[in-house]
Amino acid sequence: MAKFDAKSFNEKAFGKYMSAIPNVKLNKLRESRAIVGDARLRDTFVNNSQTGTVYAVLPFFGLLSGTPQNYDGVDNITPGKTDTYEQGVFTYGRMNGWTEADFSYDVTGGTDFMANVRNQINDYWNGVDQDVILAILEGVFGMKDTGTGDIKKANAAFVEAHTYNIASAGAEHTDDSMKMDATTLNSAIQKACGDNKQKFKLVYCHSAVATNLENLKLLAYLKYTDAQGIERDLEMGTWNGRLVIIDDSLPTKVVEAVAEDTGKGIKAQDAYTEYTTYILGEGAIGFEDVGAKVPYEMVRDAKTRGGEDTLISRKRHAVSVAGVSYTKASQATNSPTNAELKTGKNWSLVASDTKAIEHKAVPIARIISRG
Repeated sequence: MAKFDAKSFNEKAFGKYMSAIPNVKLNKLRESRAIVGDARLRDTFVNNSQTGTVYAVLPFFGLLSGTPQNYDGVDNITPGKTDTYEQGVFTYGRMNGWTEADFSYDVTGGTDFMANVRNQINDYWNGVDQDVILAILEGVFGMKDTGTGDIKKANAAFVEAHTYNIASAGAEHTDDSMKMDATTLNSAIQKACGDNKQKFKLVYCHSAVATNLENLKLLAYLKYTDAQGIERDLEMGTWNGRLVIIDDSLPTKVVEAVAEDTGKGIKAQDAYTEYTTYILGEGAIGFEDVGAKVPYEMVRDAKTRGGEDTLISRKRHAVSVAGVSYTKASQATNSPTNAELKTGKNWSLVASDTKAIEHKAVPIARIISRG
């Protein structure tokens, strides 16, 4: 195993060591098939001889369509054609470093603080990548005003059809009826994709939503056994056979209390919180590790604080979103920030010059509820 000593640190050996550590959360995401490898991304950003590629526009082939003609030996065939669309895909990079002083080692009787960094680094990058995915989803649902003409209408239609809002259902509904229940998920995915609803495999929700589902006995938590044989909570669950990821960084919105004079008395609405839950279908997110020149390295500074070591880590990934194009309309550098990924004008349905794909082909939906 590579040592955390600047003079003996071997970044290649350390990289192999880190890759060998079981990444339970990522493995579960891949098993769900909602987040998958995308060979097009690897061919474009890894295997392509072109250097410095950070963004690409790839062809996206439309489905066969048209009305079949009668085969009667009399009528001629009038052939149709498939539409070809374009999809924008991108890479993003993130980096960080962690520093530990020699003196900390000396005064604690030889406690290896860098070993603590090593043990947590996979979980740290899991969290970073999860934040990127949530930023992408927020941006996708912010694209209702993106584009012009029919493409703008199609983007708006996607946002409307793929959003199931039960948080503001009206005064005739109780607070509990505006929370998730046994039928909410099924209704939401049917509204989004109709008879393709079975494609949905993964749910991202806030802990308040998860707790409500748990109270209704709809959510079952997953566990795993670590290398020491200890059973641990994976902080994941299943709901109607779909993997559930619980994350309190999902969007929330506090709606202030209001009072309205209806002429027949004061009608009051207490303050409440809206929670956004995302549902992803098979292949919703294409995700490939495209690597950095030096993914790990150790920097030794003998002067500062009597001596310290810093572990530097860098990551680069390529991303595609099924049926949705990243337009790069507002991006300042070669790697989009999470704020830029949340920007609606950076996203649009996959389209030709004048026509967008059918929104039901996009296996992404959201539910807005009070819990």
